[in-house]
Amino acid sequence: MTEHPVTLHPRAAAVALESRRWSVDQIEALFALPFAELLHRAQTVHREHHDPQEVELATLLSVKTGGCPEDCGYCPQSVHFDTGVQAGKLMGVDAVRAAAQAARAAGATRFCMGAAWRAPKDRDVEAVAELVRAVKAEGLEACATLGMLAEGHAEQLRDAGLDYYNHNLDSDPGFYGDIISTRDYQDRLDTLERVRGAGVKVCCGGIVGMGESRRQRAGLIAQLANLAPDYPESVPINHLVKVAGTPLADQPDLDPFEFVRTIAVARITMPRARVRLSAGRQQMGEAVQALCFQAGANSIFYGDKLLTTGNPDVAADQALLARLGLRARQG
Repeated sequence: MTEHPVTLHPRAAAVALESRRWSVDQIEALFALPFAELLHRAQTVHREHHDPQEVELATLLSVKTGGCPEDCGYCPQSVHFDTGVQAGKLMGVDAVRAAAQAARAAGATRFCMGAAWRAPKDRDVEAVAELVRAVKAEGLEACATLGMLAEGHAEQLRDAGLDYYNHNLDSDPGFYGDIISTRDYQDRLDTLERVRGAGVKVCCGGIVGMGESRRQRAGLIAQLANLAPDYPESVPINHLVKVAGTPLADQPDLDPFEFVRTIAVARITMPRARVRLSAGRQQMGEAVQALCFQAGANSIFYGDKLLTTGNPDVAADQALLARLGLRARQG
């Protein structure tokens, strides 16, 4: 499809940024800019709000794997799909503490824990609170993604020291039903509202490459950028990792430049956020990752595994950052 250059008047772009209300049309116009122009705008915004040489390193650990009753079409942990992932129990405090110590020794400053639940029970939240305390005792920022939270759960995690709660929107509302049927879009928004209400920072992003259109990608960014009362402090942009046995296993590959465009548009519309390269980095290659950093990404998941899928190993990431003249953010 031929792209038609769209010029946004600088003042109009500034007004949109100040008001923080981005229409899908405005965001789609950003996507349609010539590639070099889009990256220039994203890098300009990035430099206004961040150190362009600094990258946050975050480690993700699956503390409770498999057995999820949801039917998210991308997820190998769903009980609905035969992917070879076995359901396990919640990890103990000592094992999580050891993983946090290893992450800190490797240079990570944020430690994220994921549990494959639709929604944790009260006893689950109590157990995860103990894990949060162990991570915080190691001097790391703590993040958790546990599914939907009921009233009081976010406060309980906050009191244990949780810094961030991750709950992705995954897609724009119009595409959501093509991917997931066991949870409504509003369910996700309700959990985000509870997290904000408890004073916990929000980590919220989505997945691209699931068969959505460019306009639907713009719709996802609009949802994130227009979240009230503010956009997320942390925005993970995931590239679909195709896993055998899931409904999206045979999804055609997304043009890598379209992924870079998504990073750039996220940076422009959410200038203060940490935009994270999340799932799918292993399939991107170093050149595409370098373009993503140029487009404003300033956080990566760091370690050899993301929940159940592969990730570039620590040594490879360290070497890539060094070659690009980038350095890890210090605590």
